[in-house]
Amino acid sequence: MKIKYLVIWSALAITLASCSKKDPVTDNNNGGATGTTGTTGSTGSTGTVTPPTNVPFSIVENFEYGSKTAYADANVTLATGSWDLNDAVIGNLAGDAKDGIWAVRLRTGSLSMNFDIANVSTIYVSHAKYGTDANTTWQFMLSTDGGTTYTKVGNDINENSTTLVVDSFKTNTTGKVRLKIVKTSATVRINIDDITFKGVGDPGITVNVPDTPPADTTNTTSATTPRGAPFGSDAPPASGDNSNMLFGNPSGAAMVSNDNLLIDQHYYVESYNATKGEPNWVSWHLDATNTTNAQGRLDDFAGFTGLPNGVYQVQSNSYSGSGFDRGHNCPSADRTSSFNANAATFLMTNMIPQAPQNNQQTWANLENYLRSLTTQGYEIYIIMGSYGTGGTGTAGTFSTINNGHVNVPSNVWKVAVVIPVGNGDLSRVASGTRVIAVNTPNINSIQSDWTKYVVTVRSIEQATGYNLLSALPQSVQDAIETIPGV
Repeated sequence: MKIKYLVIWSALAITLASCSKKDPVTDNNNGGATGTTGTTGSTGSTGTVTPPTNVPFSIVENFEYGSKTAYADANVTLATGSWDLNDAVIGNLAGDAKDGIWAVRLRTGSLSMNFDIANVSTIYVSHAKYGTDANTTWQFMLSTDGGTTYTKVGNDINENSTTLVVDSFKTNTTGKVRLKIVKTSATVRINIDDITFKGVGDPGITVNVPDTPPADTTNTTSATTPRGAPFGSDAPPASGDNSNMLFGNPSGAAMVSNDNLLIDQHYYVESYNATKGEPNWVSWHLDATNTTNAQGRLDDFAGFTGLPNGVYQVQSNSYSGSGFDRGHNCPSADRTSSFNANAATFLMTNMIPQAPQNNQQTWANLENYLRSLTTQGYEIYIIMGSYGTGGTGTAGTFSTINNGHVNVPSNVWKVAVVIPVGNGDLSRVASGTRVIAVNTPNINSIQSDWTKYVVTVRSIEQATGYNLLSALPQSVQDAIETIPGV
């Protein structure tokens, strides 16, 4: 059975991640912090949190989040990092032995990491021969010098099984290592699937799993039953530090305006536009307590029953056949602390018609990057929205979908304020605080690199008419909103 989450921490780690905010760390106006010792580790001069040294980890590379279809030597970015596949592909043919959809098919060359992982005690490799190919052998090798030299570990592995089997390899070091699997005979192919790294302490890597929704481009689904938005104790507070709208109400949204309707979904807050059938903007707080993976992605899209009487209720299948994804504003992967948290992100009031390439690559890369910062001792206040009319999906360019009930925006934007974990969040934002602002066209030919679309906060304000980060002093707004940053 496929391991559901690529990073599995012990119960101790999950418990610690749910604790209250750490002791204050002081923003030094350039993204750093002066450190204190907190309940989950220590913060250093960069604002990075060091995990406790006694926490077990299990990290799995399952080769489900990467693509390579040619045998020529190339580097591929996977969930755990960059890997070199030399005379190898990531395949899903009938002959591939695999746990899930994809596995590495290695012919004559090698499979190796381009990064190091620390504090690993044991590495487990699932492997089998490909299809009806003959029996063969391969070697497991480790490097402790960043890939300059490799040492063979154990005996050659005899590949004679047509179904996946697991071999384990001890590292015998607490330092950094990287692995290499080398074929020792030509042309005969083998499959390598889940590679599991187990150890105790900080592995020194961040696993990035794309928050990619299932395709919703054909008329094959029926509407699910609409629902409300229950919440639990893991929801951010209604006010103060960590609250979803700490930095202000960009459009002055209220409970009385259907096209600027303020809706508190507890795990995020939004301004909903009844005429457009989508949010104007969504605002939320993100830190490591929100992404514990206590709940996986639910995909339980549903209409929201909390809209005022007479407001059109967008349904789970309202985007079907449109050529656009049901694009989250607050991502599913930003809310994995409970069933209620993840379910809240699948309400259709959190969705926009988003070009698949825009949603699944450009925005997925940005979302993964922001989540990675929370593993490095930062917390983030995020506002995302869209504006304009007319976007291009896989079926062409449209102004509306769902018989005119849902607007297709021309642009999708996001603003993220990044600060070290601490208390008194508003007071810690200064002229040098890191702010990331991105504005992308809602088209399918967009580049996957989100940094190509970095803009100023002020330019988004000019395009939307909103007053973003309005809770900050005007002098601070003028400083951080007028300089593009990544």
